[in-house]
Amino acid sequence: MADLLNEIITIGGTTAMTNPVNYTDLARWMDEGSDRVAWHVAEDNSSALLGFQWIGPHPDLPTDACDIATFAAIGKTGIGVGSALFETTKSAARRLGYKWINANIRADNTGGLTYYQSRGFEDYGRKTDVTLDNGQTVDKVLKRFDL
Repeated sequence: MADLLNEIITIGGTTAMTNPVNYTDLARWMDEGSDRVAWHVAEDNSSALLGFQWIGPHPDLPTDACDIATFAAIGKTGIGVGSALFETTKSAARRLGYKWINANIRADNTGGLTYYQSRGFEDYGRKTDVTLDNGQTVDKVLKRFDL
C-alpha cells in the first residue's frame, strides 16, 4: 500500500500528500480512530494490489460524518476498482454509524472529482488557498455522500 501511495505522491497532482510514506505510517493511520475506521483493498486474481480506500473520523467533521480517501494503482483506473471499493465502504460506513461521507478533493484533481461525482457525491463547499506540506497552494472541493 505504501508503494502504491508513494507512486501517486511522486507523480503529484491528485493527492494533498507530498511526502513519501512507509509501512510504519500506514500502520499508525490504521490504528487511529479505533472502532470508527475502515480500510478496504482491491486485488486482482494474482493478489496484486489495485487500490485501497479508507474512511474514518476527522476533527473538522461532525461525529456523524467520516472522511474518505481513495487510491488506485497507476494505470488501473476505469476498470471498476473504485466502484467495488466504494460499495464495500458504504456498507462499512453505515455499520460504523456514519450518516454521511466527506470527500476533500484537490480542485485540480479532475479524475478524483469525476470519481466521487460518479458515485453520487455532491458539492457542498470549497477551501481556497490550502498550503500543502511542500508549500504548493491548491483549492479543494468538498463533496458529500448521504448514506
